[in-house]
Amino acid sequence: MAIAQTIRGRKRVDIRRNDTVKVITGRDKGKEGRVLRVFPSDNKILVEHVMMVKKHVHPNPQRNIQGGIAEQESRISLSNVQLVCGTCGPVRIGHEVRGDRKVRVCKKCGTTLDK
Repeated sequence: MAIAQTIRGRKRVDIRRNDTVKVITGRDKGKEGRVLRVFPSDNKILVEHVMMVKKHVHPNPQRNIQGGIAEQESRISLSNVQLVCGTCGPVRIGHEVRGDRKVRVCKKCGTTLDK
């Protein structure tokens, strides 16, 4: 499973922002969520409502922030998630040239995963 590959010094990640992914291993196994942010250099992503951690927050009256213990998402490794196809569920990703564009396709049913 080639999730990230090096291309001219940059890492190519097959998962993009706003994709739906499913956690396949770890403490949040089975959860699905939307990708909020991608960190290609670290091979990690931030997924909505997955890998929640507690953070101690100082009060800041200027920004109207109340102090206390807040919950927020933590980064999760790319190898622990799988992209979710709308028809098949969690799938591996393939690449094809359709028309003049290179698109991501589902390995099970062959549908395009790009909008």
